[in-house]
Amino acid sequence: MILIFDFGSQYTQLIARKVRQLNIVSEIVPFDLPLADARRRAPEGIILSGGPASTYAPGAPRLNAKLLELGVPVLGICYGLQSLARRLGGQVERGTVREYGRATIRILGEDPLFKGIDAETQVWMSHGDRVTALPDGFAILAASQDCEFAAASDPERRIWGVQFHPEVHHTPLGEQILANFVLGICGADANWKMGRFVEETIEGLRRQVGQREVICGVSGGVDSTVLAVLLHRAIGRRLKPVYVDHGLMRAGESEKVIQRFRVHLGIHIKHVKAGRIFLSALKGVSGPERKRRIIGRLFVEVFFREFRGDEFLAQGTLYPDVIESVSTRGPSATIKTHHNRVPEIQSLIQQGRVIEPLKELFKDEVRAVGRELGIPHEMLWRHPFPGPGLAVRILGEVTPRRLALLRAADKIYLEELRASGHYEKIWQAFCVLLPVKSVGVMGDERTYDSVVALRAVTSTDGMTADWYDMPAPVLARISNRIINEIRGINRVVYDVSSKPPATIEWE
Repeated sequence: MILIFDFGSQYTQLIARKVRQLNIVSEIVPFDLPLADARRRAPEGIILSGGPASTYAPGAPRLNAKLLELGVPVLGICYGLQSLARRLGGQVERGTVREYGRATIRILGEDPLFKGIDAETQVWMSHGDRVTALPDGFAILAASQDCEFAAASDPERRIWGVQFHPEVHHTPLGEQILANFVLGICGADANWKMGRFVEETIEGLRRQVGQREVICGVSGGVDSTVLAVLLHRAIGRRLKPVYVDHGLMRAGESEKVIQRFRVHLGIHIKHVKAGRIFLSALKGVSGPERKRRIIGRLFVEVFFREFRGDEFLAQGTLYPDVIESVSTRGPSATIKTHHNRVPEIQSLIQQGRVIEPLKELFKDEVRAVGRELGIPHEMLWRHPFPGPGLAVRILGEVTPRRLALLRAADKIYLEELRASGHYEKIWQAFCVLLPVKSVGVMGDERTYDSVVALRAVTSTDGMTADWYDMPAPVLARISNRIINEIRGINRVVYDVSSKPPATIEWE
């Protein structure tokens, strides 16, 4: 068991995920968890997460120094290092240079935390504050050009700290650093497996549900598909899957969803057609948050017509949904509103009537669960698709005409990615219809038509992502087809932004 104390970082669950990849049980707990509760869990090590606050700001989360008396190794990450420094007599100040993005650190001496790591290695920094003086007993382990104390330790008290984020994909050897801490320094036992998670989850669902029925919304995406199969294994016919067709899906997708569930999974789902209702409500609306809220509200209204008062509601919520919508354990910042966290559902959560067995997992882990359950490969490798559908890929007002343009472009894009063998190399790919028009020439005529942006990213968890280096010939074929085959689009551009600082979706 590794305890991860959450100080509000957007990356806290990434730490837990990386630890689980080492086949070690990990648990995220609030930064102010009482010492008695921490001791009861008998951890073999403690990790202190990053966070958005400044350690010297009024009301900032504070480290309980008594945790250091548990006698187990401690690793502080970013804010975690700064918290350790302040509580133990060091100093933290606002930096003169904000360090954000990739950086190179120089490892200054041998230490078990950096076992097997080159003397210079790339890391991901994300901080404005920095440690300016280490507490007594600490020594510098690594430095970067702009950060004197990129890593430090007090080996006698078994305390380590890093200013960078080893948990994110952009720190290439971050997994090795975490493994050095968890396996080497802490000596934790690697005995946690995904098969065990599936077995325990199915048994837990049976106990939780008893003889009651469970209703769940399915979309054809990986998350809701895995959720439905888990529930079907656990409770059989007492599962009531409902597919709310909001009219914002890709071309032909609704029909594919119904067929795949019935034919490949043997699960009958109810198809509720509600496209006119959603399009009517979105008329004249252009703000992304307002669109999300309208769709979330309507989805709940339409879905709840199928809901009875004594049923459980199951959702395929993943941790990125939770952490981007509302902080569940630490003081994290809200990034965007998700349709599965609207007030009505929040109310049901408080009543204990919502089942979310996947909410501690990331997409790659959900796919691993799906493989354990025997779900067909093509269903597990469907690219992520947002709950609000194409509404958040149409910048500005959603109209039938603009929907038709985007559907046609997106269909061509995905066809070409599959034909060229790039689809499964990409985490997520989609088209975005921009709220601008541009001048073009087709034949001898001047055009003034819409612009489509192509987005393709690589990722392992959706929390961080890099833009996909698409071969120019593939981009050329996609662009030519879209412009030549779709009347109303005369320009195609390619998005080369990473997350962070951008998000994967444009809205």
